[in-house]
Amino acid sequence: QVQLVESGGGSVQAGGSLRLSCVVSKGTRTPDNYSMAWFRQAQGNEREGVAALLWGGTTTYASSVKGRFTIYKDNIRNTLYLEMNNLKPEDTAMYYCAARRVDLRVVFTVDNWRDWGQGTQVTVSS
Repeated sequence: QVQLVESGGGSVQAGGSLRLSCVVSKGTRTPDNYSMAWFRQAQGNEREGVAALLWGGTTTYASSVKGRFTIYKDNIRNTLYLEMNNLKPEDTAMYYCAARRVDLRVVFTVDNWRDWGQGTQVTVSS
């Protein structure tokens, strides 16, 4: 079992930056070799994948955030981060941390991830 707690959301103006954090807690029986990702859900929209850090170190990003967002993990602090720069109003959403894929061939499918945090709100004003 993996527990995820996000923080770092807030309100910024367009062009600003935020860094989201996701603290990971897991049982000793849960292996360390799992992937993690950030998803977001804007009001009235479906949840969508933003960035993923796959086991082995590969990163992948949605085209809408590529070049602006960076996903990385501090293994000592057991914390996943999402560095967000040059934020745009369309980035406004609830951001969720996810862990452990079911099907390792699939990345940004919501149902493919076992563990979810409670979310942190990001609001970008123009």
